[in-house]
Amino acid sequence: MNTMFSLPLLVGAPEGAAAGGPASVAPTLVTFGLVFAIFYFLIIRPQNKRQKETKQMLENLKKGDRVVTIGGIRGTIFSMKDDAVVLKVDDNTKIQFSKSAISSVVDKSSAAAKDSGKSSEDAEESGETESK
Repeated sequence: MNTMFSLPLLVGAPEGAAAGGPASVAPTLVTFGLVFAIFYFLIIRPQNKRQKETKQMLENLKKGDRVVTIGGIRGTIFSMKDDAVVLKVDDNTKIQFSKSAISSVVDKSSAAAKDSGKSSEDAEESGETESK
């Protein structure tokens, strides 16, 4: 009884064929290393940078800053708690959000804007007095 059935995994490689040795592993490792490096510089590193910037922005929030939420609601920070922010979106409308729902700061606090406006006015006045 001659059976012609054999499993390819059980059959050894022909004697003339070269077995996979250390020389064939090196290009594979280099390729995986390059793929990892590309992923790191194009995906992982920028994402970590963005997270760090967002964390810093949330830590620097203060009363009076004009912000935009993730949902697109624009308002001015009325008050802040540990993990919550109350935004004034209209004259009589205040909404409480989680601090993590703030996506960006549009303008710094109005007090800072007033100070910068005064300094520019002072500079203009000093320029006018110098020219006279």
